[in-house]
Amino acid sequence: MISRSAVVRWSVVVVAVYGLLVAVDVVGKGFRQVFGGEAGVEFLFTFATNPFIGLVLGILGTALLQSSSTVTAIIVGLVAGGMPVSVAIPIVMGANVGTTVTNTLVSLGHVKQPGEFRAAFAAATVHDFFNLLSIVVFLPLELAFGLLEKLSELVAHGIEGIGPVAGSEKGIVKVVVGGGASVVESFVSWLPNMWSGAVLVVVGIALILLSITFLGRTLKTAFAGRAKNFLQAAVSKGPVTGIFSGTLVTVLVQSSSTTTSVVVPLAGSGVIGLRHVYPFTLGANLGTTITALLAATAITGPTHAVAHQIAIVHFLYNLLGIIVIYGIHWLRHLPIAGAEWIAGIASERKGLAVGYILVVFFGIPGALVYLQAWLS
Repeated sequence: MISRSAVVRWSVVVVAVYGLLVAVDVVGKGFRQVFGGEAGVEFLFTFATNPFIGLVLGILGTALLQSSSTVTAIIVGLVAGGMPVSVAIPIVMGANVGTTVTNTLVSLGHVKQPGEFRAAFAAATVHDFFNLLSIVVFLPLELAFGLLEKLSELVAHGIEGIGPVAGSEKGIVKVVVGGGASVVESFVSWLPNMWSGAVLVVVGIALILLSITFLGRTLKTAFAGRAKNFLQAAVSKGPVTGIFSGTLVTVLVQSSSTTTSVVVPLAGSGVIGLRHVYPFTLGANLGTTITALLAATAITGPTHAVAHQIAIVHFLYNLLGIIVIYGIHWLRHLPIAGAEWIAGIASERKGLAVGYILVVFFGIPGALVYLQAWLS
């Protein structure tokens, strides 16, 4: 018999998912209102055509919000509102890096035990180095050939060709989510068009944060204890099992930061080694893309195709990272070598560990954004 607490938990999950879908739709509509449709959006993003600024904005925004899921859900809404996919792709790449700050902070909990700290810090930063290496590999390919943009467009068209999509006139998602979005819009309909759009953007982003927070907390309550036992049993069985377990647990708890942070203390205490942690973090990268894919189903109308496309970009980017970087022997070991090197230095000079976090996740991105604003 299902307990009352279980019914409450899963009811919260359903409401949170619905809230997320409505929020993304609201952000897209508000964004279009604020900037007067496509012409206004094109003008707004003239400053963001520099992919490196988009990249650092993704790093900084995700590090501050502590959630790549939130950032990518917002990006889906912005693309639906008119942001070009080519502009959004570097931001998605940056979000992958920004989300790793959480497990790096968790490793500082072992700072008083040098041996444990070295293992924990290496387990945390292997995620950093992998995501940085992914940018080094794929950003030049994207700039030169539009790899992810073209590939995701093909996949998006293929999916649409299979059957009815969220943007179809009779789609159930359009009816259900559109109804919720209309309710939100009715509260601000009395405002001038630009102001009502601005309020919708703010309310939509706040609702995304709220929905993901409740969704994550509820799923963690339901699965966190089981997830830890599952990790200990599965992570050490091989790279394929590690990737699969990282993906599965991240989908269940809706947070790559949570799942990767769970293995950091296990690595610090010596339960699992760095080479077992590594594939698990790759699975976490893949599992976190579920939020953007889910958010894209909320988009209806003429922009639904590009909203699906940027969500698919996030998935393909992380999948190709696993295939290329982990699949090529000499590339596979670079994140491990980088993590072991920085962990060795940090274990001897603890202040450098804190400096590493501040500089990589906040200092460099913040300085580049400020420099761009000053130059323009």
